Formats: sequence, C-alpha cells, structure tokens
Amino acid sequence: MNQAPYAALQENFGVNIDFHPFYLIEPLTSREFRTQRINILDYTAIVFSARHTIDAFFKLCEELRVKVPETMKYFCTTEAVAVYLQKHIVFRKRKIFYGKGTPESVLEAIGSKHKDEKFLITTSGSGNNEAISHLFEQAGLDFKAAVFVKSVSQDLHALDIPSYDIIVVYNPADLKSLYENFPDYQPGKTRFVTFGRHIVHAMEEAGIAIEIKAPTPEAPSVARALELYLDARKDQ
Repeated sequence: MNQAPYAALQENFGVNIDFHPFYLIEPLTSREFRTQRINILDYTAIVFSARHTIDAFFKLCEELRVKVPETMKYFCTTEAVAVYLQKHIVFRKRKIFYGKGTPESVLEAIGSKHKDEKFLITTSGSGNNEAISHLFEQAGLDFKAAVFVKSVSQDLHALDIPSYDIIVVYNPADLKSLYENFPDYQPGKTRFVTFGRHIVHAMEEAGIAIEIKAPTPEAPSVARALELYLDARKDQ
C-alpha cells in the first residue's frame, strides 16, 4: 500500500492513522487443494487476477509435482499481474495476455483466437471472482474456477478497537476477523469506510452502517474519500 497519501492526511488534518492487517492471504496446502478435485493439466489456459494467486499456483504445482507445459497460456486482469509471472516463467508475449483491470477486458484479450482453450480461473474463494466466472459462462467458454489461496484472521486483541473514530475495511475477511476476535463487537461511535462492492454486502449482512463508500467518481481511492470527508468536517 502506498502510504504517501495517508501521510498527507495526517499532516493536513492532524489525524493519526494506524495500519494493521485484519487478515493475511496464504496459499492453500496441497491437501486443501486436492479436495476440489482439480487436475491442473486438464487445462490449457490459466486466469490470474492477483499476484498472490500466481505464487500459490506455482507453489502448489511444485508440491503436487505438476510440470506446467510450455504450451500453457496465461490470461491476467492487468499488465502488472502479467509482468509478475516473470518470477516463475519466461515472459513470452505469445502465451501471456492481459486486460485493463476489468473482467470484460479479459474476455477481450481472449477474443475469438483463444476461445477454444480450456480455462482454469484462480480465485481466493471470497466471491471477488464471481463476475469473471459469470462472463465466461455467458460467453460459452470451457472453464472451471478453483480456490488457490485463503484468508487467515490475525490476532487483533492488542488493538483498542473502540478507540478508533474510523475503521477502513476492504474485504469480507476483514469483518470475519473482527468478529472472530471480538464476537460481541458493537460499532458504537466508530464509523466505517468501505472500498469495493463485496464488502458493502458483508457490512449490510452484519448490520453495520457505512459512513463512506469508495470508489466513486469523486473519490477513486480510500485516501481521497477520507480527504473529502475530513475537509467537509474540519470546521465542525
């Protein structure tokens, strides 16, 4: 995370900002992966949307003694994710393709040229990849989605959660960790900022009000959303 925008918030508004992960992403063990009954070599193309799933994929291939063929194609949501593949394979444009950050752009990268591939979509199991799976289904592509990583809740007991005026959450795993650490948690005066659609649904299910939602056209980032929020209240 780029902390520079948050340093500016602290300087401009005199606020204190702590950074503390509520959960960590870890790769599945080979035993956990096997329960999905996925044979990686049944697929001719892999779809990646995050760097941690790339690491998990190749780690599992090593543990399972799966030799990924040179003919395997890779489709990534962004160029940054695609370039990260260099950590594990030789970067060759003829077999690595990427979109512009949206599920639709991945479909565009596939186009008619690669539509007959058999795709394995790597996911975190959090529901964030439902959109791309839905588009693949609509397009009539041969695919399977498989979980490669899991969220592991962190110990939050050292944090004085009620003392925070604002808490920013990005993922349903944030809420899961919060309630695993504090089963009787009530927001009280604490306000919540969310980023993304999936966390909004989780907040609604938990019955927690959202003070600020991002991204929006005016606030494409959490830092910008907080800046607008603090600026509107600086004279109150």
